[in-house]
Parts: sequence; structure tokens; C-alpha cells
Amino acid sequence: MSDMFRLTRATRLPNFFPVFCGNQEVPNHFSRTAFPMRATLLLATDLDRTLIANGLHPESPRARPLFDRVVARPEVCLAYVSGRDFVMIQDAIREYLLPKPHFLVTDVGASIWTWEQGGWQRHTAWDAVIAPGWRGWSGERISSILQGIVGIEKQEASRQGLFKLSYYWFAQDQLENIVREVVQRTRDHELHVDIIWSQDEITGEGFLDVLPKGASKLGAVRYLQRLGGFARERTIFSGDSGNDLDVLTSEIPAVLVGNAPAAVRQKAIALSQSNGNSSRLYLAKGAHGMNGYYSAGILEGLAHFIPETLAWIS
Repeated sequence: MSDMFRLTRATRLPNFFPVFCGNQEVPNHFSRTAFPMRATLLLATDLDRTLIANGLHPESPRARPLFDRVVARPEVCLAYVSGRDFVMIQDAIREYLLPKPHFLVTDVGASIWTWEQGGWQRHTAWDAVIAPGWRGWSGERISSILQGIVGIEKQEASRQGLFKLSYYWFAQDQLENIVREVVQRTRDHELHVDIIWSQDEITGEGFLDVLPKGASKLGAVRYLQRLGGFARERTIFSGDSGNDLDVLTSEIPAVLVGNAPAAVRQKAIALSQSNGNSSRLYLAKGAHGMNGYYSAGILEGLAHFIPETLAWIS
């Protein structure tokens, strides 16, 4: 599956991306105040099984308090990057008492939310960046051309997004053919899409999302990085699953937490090597008196890439 995943994942920004994120001035409809004024480090992290310890492995008792202390520092801009939708992320923040981030990247990268004027605001400039990939089509209309593909079933209406069409997949050995068929049918209608798939390590459920080209976790993290003016070496991502692989194997310094499934670990290593980004991927294994799982792995990777932060967790 590694070749097929590389074919369909977001490996580069769409051609129109530099209008917003290159050397151009930040657009007027984007408020720079969404970024903390003294922030010099962008920490972007997945939630489930990465920051949130809701997997099969134990959490180091010291890890979450240390993480909360680190992200409260004025140097840190915190973004949650998740497959959850906006409501589900809010639920997670309340249930797991997560620190309030500066940004939410929801729907596997298809939506960005900023905290401004006392509330969460949808960042419509990101919508404008990714929308051309679907050429004005709705998710419902796209689903109509995908009907009849064997091995997938459309998810509930509550799991769909403005720029996210979500399915369940049921058999690993059919996944490559499923992806190939989705790519072909959307291409036949001149739609430009990215396909992101993952599997829940506990329930075994398979998830497949059809997004506009560039609407991925990688695209969204790059967008925040450039708009906030963060240097590449001061941008850190952490994840654990298949829908994190595009960032984990990119040029952005990234941490694969120690509790990640073996299959994800193998894919991350192989893809980072083939992309020439092996030095940008850190595999958490346990350090600083913690086990490397969940937030302990995030902190371990942070200290690896930015040694000055080791003092923050001592």
C-alpha cells in the first residue's frame, strides 16, 4: 500500500497556495492577532492516541502536566490537528481537560478554526485555498459518482464536512483497489482530490476521507507555519496513525509517538526515507523518565528537535 498511499496523499501545495502563504503579504482578511504575539514555535499535534491517552498503552503520570506547562509558555503556538470535526474536538477538550489551543485543524485538515474575539471562528481564507479542488461540487454530489464501489460505505451525515466526504472501508486487501477506483472516478469528472485513510487500532474500523487537493493535515500545518512566520525548524508535528503520515514523512520535523501501531511505524520509516526526510522523523522510545507514549512522546520529540526545550521539561 505504500506506493498507493504516496500517490494519493497530499505531497505538495496546490498551485494557488503561494497567493496566501508564500512570500506574499498576509491577506487583509486574516488576523495576525490569532497567533500569540511572542510565539516563536508552532507545536501542532494530533489528538486521539497522540495527545489523548485513549489507546491501549499506559500514560506516564508526569507527561500531561508537563505538556500543559510547556504549551502555556508564551513562546508556543499550539494547534490541534485532528480527524475529528469541530464539535467532537470541543467534546475532547472538555472530556480530557486539554489546554485551549490557538488553532483547531479539523476534518483531517479540511477546516481551520481560530480563537478570536472571545470565540472560535472558521478561517474562511483556508476554505478559499482548498475549494477549487472540488470545482464547486458538494460532498453529496461527489458521493453520487462513487456509488457502487465495493468495500466502502458512506459515514453518517454528522461525520461529513463542508470539504470532507467520509467513508468506512472494510477489508485491508481491497483498500488499494478502492483508492484506485475513487481516484479514477473523481478524475473522470476533473475533480482534484486527496484520499486519506486510516484504521482505529482498538476497534479495527477503517476510515477513508475524500478531500479537495491540498486539504490535508500537511497542507493545513504548512499554511499555519507560513502565515505565522514560523521557521521550519521551529515547527513540530506529532501523530500516531495513518492520517498523520503525510506530515510525519514531510519536511516538517515530526514525532511518531511510541504507542503508534507497528504498521504505521513501518510506513512512516519507509515513506520518510523515500521522501528524503529521514532526519525529520523522530521515533519516540522513552526518555526523561517517561515512556514515550502519548504526550510523553510529544515532549521527547520536542526536546530532540529543539534542545533548548529540554529545560522546560526538566
